[in-house]
Amino acid sequence: MIERGSDRDRAISITVTHVLTIGITTILIAVLVTSAGTMLETETNRSGDAALETVGERIADEVGNVDQIAGENDDDVMMTTDHPRTLVNSQYTVELRKQCDAPLLDGTTDCVRLTARDTDAVAHVPVKTDADIRSSSASGGPIEIVYENGEIWIREGVQ
Repeated sequence: MIERGSDRDRAISITVTHVLTIGITTILIAVLVTSAGTMLETETNRSGDAALETVGERIADEVGNVDQIAGENDDDVMMTTDHPRTLVNSQYTVELRKQCDAPLLDGTTDCVRLTARDTDAVAHVPVKTDADIRSSSASGGPIEIVYENGEIWIREGVQ
């Protein structure tokens, strides 16, 4: 005759089942939280790159406008522009650079380089001018674009 397990065996198997269910659920939740954190970080970097690129394109256009105004009159020109002080909850630096060696640029193109301080976000935007570029930098926020004696450069503006 085959003996069936006692009630004690059944109680142990229920306990083991509960422990295994809780353990598997905990592991699945941990994997989901880790994946979500990684995805959030990736999306933050992407949005940071896009925000920097957008502001960089505006600054490059403004540099081109100053170059055109100065070229028409051959006068000294200063334009103050207002940009956000922070992007993606991070302060950033704007550099006007001569001959950028950046991805997708050939090393002979002048550019605006924006770098966020708290993230890995960096953007390079080419600049076309007839004037010479003087390498210069400013923090995000109000920026003065100056054309003087055939050179264009940037500096921090006063607000």
